[in-house]
This record gives sequence, C-alpha cells and structure tokens, in this order.
Amino acid sequence: MIAARPALTRRLRMMGAAISIGAASMLSSGPAFARGPEGIADIAEKVIDAVVNISTSQTIEAKDRTMPQLPPGSPFEEFFDDFFKNRRGPPGKGGDKSGEFQPRKTNSLGSGFIVDTAGIVVTNNHVIADADEINVILNDGTKIKAELVGVDKKTDLAVLKFKPPKPLTAVKFGDSDKIRLGDWVVAIGNPFSLGGTVTAGIVSAKNRDISQGPYDSYIQTDAAINRGNSGGPLFNLEGEVIGVNTLIISPTGGSIGLGFAVPSKTVAGVVDQLQKFGELRRGWLGVRIQQVTDEIADSLNIKPARGALVAGVDDKGPAKPAGIEPGDVVVKFDGKDVKDPKDLSRIVADTAVGKEVDVVVIRKGNEETRKVTLGRLEDNDKVQQANAKPKDDTAEKPVTQKALGLDLAALSKDLRTKYKIKDSVKGVIVTGVDSNSDAAEKRLSAGDVIVEVAQEAVSSAADIKKRLDQLKKDGKKSVLLLVSNGDGELRFVALGVQ
Repeated sequence: MIAARPALTRRLRMMGAAISIGAASMLSSGPAFARGPEGIADIAEKVIDAVVNISTSQTIEAKDRTMPQLPPGSPFEEFFDDFFKNRRGPPGKGGDKSGEFQPRKTNSLGSGFIVDTAGIVVTNNHVIADADEINVILNDGTKIKAELVGVDKKTDLAVLKFKPPKPLTAVKFGDSDKIRLGDWVVAIGNPFSLGGTVTAGIVSAKNRDISQGPYDSYIQTDAAINRGNSGGPLFNLEGEVIGVNTLIISPTGGSIGLGFAVPSKTVAGVVDQLQKFGELRRGWLGVRIQQVTDEIADSLNIKPARGALVAGVDDKGPAKPAGIEPGDVVVKFDGKDVKDPKDLSRIVADTAVGKEVDVVVIRKGNEETRKVTLGRLEDNDKVQQANAKPKDDTAEKPVTQKALGLDLAALSKDLRTKYKIKDSVKGVIVTGVDSNSDAAEKRLSAGDVIVEVAQEAVSSAADIKKRLDQLKKDGKKSVLLLVSNGDGELRFVALGVQ
C-alpha cells in the first residue's frame, strides 16, 4: 500500500512518451470512449485554480558515521576509535568548512485545494507531517507561506490557512453518500509544482475498509492518482468535491487503477471542527463492541446477522446510565442503521458531543430504544473490538465437570490466585480446553471465566450443564457464552451445542 506522496523520481522527458501512448490508446478505443462523459473539460476549467501544490521542508539532524563493532580489548580498538570517532565529515559532503556534520533540510510535495476564499486549504496530514515550513503554490506559480490550522491523524486530513495575495477560487463539498458505483469522477492534483493535472475514471467501490484507521470508509476509484496527488480533490460531474485523494495500492508506486479517497461527508465534518477548535471532538458511547457472527446471531434469534454486539460497558461512559447492557445488539444509532461494529464506530464518532440520541438495541429477541447523551472520545477512551488473548497454562487442572470441550470448575480462592482473577469477576472458571473442540478454535483458554450462558448468569458447572440440556431440548444448534478474562474484560463467544 503506497500513499500518493511526492517523489521526483521520473524524468520529465518521459511525460511526452506517456502522453503519446495514451493518445494512441484512446484513438484505438473509438471516438465514444476517447470522448468520455460530457463536461469534464468544463469542470476542469472551472475548478483548476482552486487546486494547489503543497511544498514542505523539514530539518533532519545529521548523524556521524557508525563505528564498526569490535570485541572489547581488540588490538584494533584504539586505531578505530581514533579513525572513526574523531573523524569529521569532508567539507562539502555532509560537513561544513571545518568538516563538522551539519543538519540538513529535506523537501516534499503534495496537493491540496482551497475551500474558502479567505485562504483555507484542505490536504492530507501525511503531506505536511513534521514539516518545519509549509508553502502553498497556486496554479499560476504564486508561492505563499501557510500556517497549520489543525490535523486529524485518524482520517489523515489537515487544514492550512494563508493570506491571499489576490482573489481566489474556492470549491464546495458535494454529498459523497449520493455517488453510485460506476459514476464518473475527476481527480485533480498539482504534483511537482507543474500545475494542475487532470485524470478521470469511475467510482469502483464505496465504503472500503482497508485497515488504515478506525474510521475507514474510502471511495475507491480507477482515476489515475499518482505520486504528488495526495491531498488533491476528487470531483463529481457537478464540479463538487466528493473526496480527498489519499493513497493508492500499487506494486510499482504508480497508479494501477486502485486509488482511495476520503469521502466528503467525513472531510467536511473534520474540516469544520479543525477550523472551530483546532482539533477533533468525537462522540463517545462508552462500550466495547464485537462482530455479530452467524452463530451469535442464531443464538440471539437475530436474522439476518447485523449490528454491533455490546461486549462491555464502561462504568463512567454515557451508555451505562442509559441502561445499555452487555449482550445488547445495537442495530440503529441516531436514526442510522448499524450494519457492523465499524459502522457504529464511524457513526458515533461523527455525532456531536453532548447530543441526545436514540439507540435501538435488540435484547433477548426484542427491540428496545435507549436515549443516550454522548460524551467525548479522549485518547484513552476507545470504542474497540473485543479481543481476548489466550493464556498459556501447563499446570495441573482441577477438573470438576466437562462441557462444550471445556474443563470447568467453581471459582475458588486458590484458582483466583493461580489464574490472577479479580474478586469482581463472577462465574465458572475454565481450567482446560480440548484442543480439537470448537471452544479451542474460538480461543477459549484456561483462566477464562464463563459469566453467562444464553444470557443467564451461572455460578457452577452444574448451572452450565443445566442450561445446555435445556437448549438441546429447545432444538438450539449453538449457545452464546459471555466470557471474562482475569481483569473483567468481557466478550461473547458462540459455540456449537454438542
């Protein structure tokens, strides 16, 4: 995966050849394909002056040459000490006139676009990250020093401002939710300070999660997005910005038709908050969530599998006083459908702090609505997927009863000490797991504590057996367990009923 960052690695004389090849290809494809959708030239002419080049510089500390590692007491140690440690860099090659190594500056280039004629520019965070100096270069070559308004690393966005030397052209955000697969889009960048570069293509996919951050929901396009185009706008055929070109997937570093843009719906909200506060103030629900698998959905009588399963509730979070509980499945938040945990994370983060919202949950097969007043997501408060780490234990296991491929025992003082189980954790402890069982595949391990079976609390292995017998009589094919680790962190696990 490669961010479309600037790099002057290709000679400009190659551009002529590329243009010739492209022209020949278009001619051979027929007039209709060569022409493409009507109006691209009009769009480019209308917005080109709003697309800018972002030039940055960064000072890098100089480092001495690394001395070879020699064994202590080596007869060559004194010689190498004198030669390397006391040697200065040659003048003109990393050293000054005296030969001392000096800090050096590196430069990089990217793209951006003007969203306010007062001099407000949007770009990618990675374009300006760690920069000592940032300059905006307009389409006509005018260079102006810019200031950083704020950044959001989680969406890789940044806002800059500069003092306009003359009247500017600004562009507006469109509604990225309205774009459809196959819609034509236009990508414009200003790489290498060559001036505006225009490419066109279609929307290949929406809501792409490529594991770059917690709020991934990229627009994928085959419009060519090459190095230096990061931070540039992606336009619809109305000339509205519907995305910010951010990265590409490529084995070569050049465009192969896999480009990704942050949707304008996300960008507009981030830009608004960065202008107002200089930082992001995201909503916080105060829950730990996990995927509703087909097995879990079957156990909870939810068809089809959907929503975000609440695995834990923060005692100090907004969800607690609203009555949201572990085992609830959130299927709607503030009027928006929740398809999966990532969906809920994005929707909650985009919702204003302090807003009262309706949260629809499925609890024991029935829909309930809870009103929640959102808090603010701090750096140490993260809505995250429940994920337990298996414990390694090879000691002798006191087996009291077997069920579901598990060795189960009552929680005694000795077992709490052995497995480091907090006093607040209640339930039945797992002391062993059959390596060929469904439980082993679901990463249950010795030291886990079963808190609930089919949403009913258990305190002994006999309770678990009783619940399992009843589920078998009812014809259930799977059972939902609420499992805690030693620290009291909860997660749900669905196992097949044997």
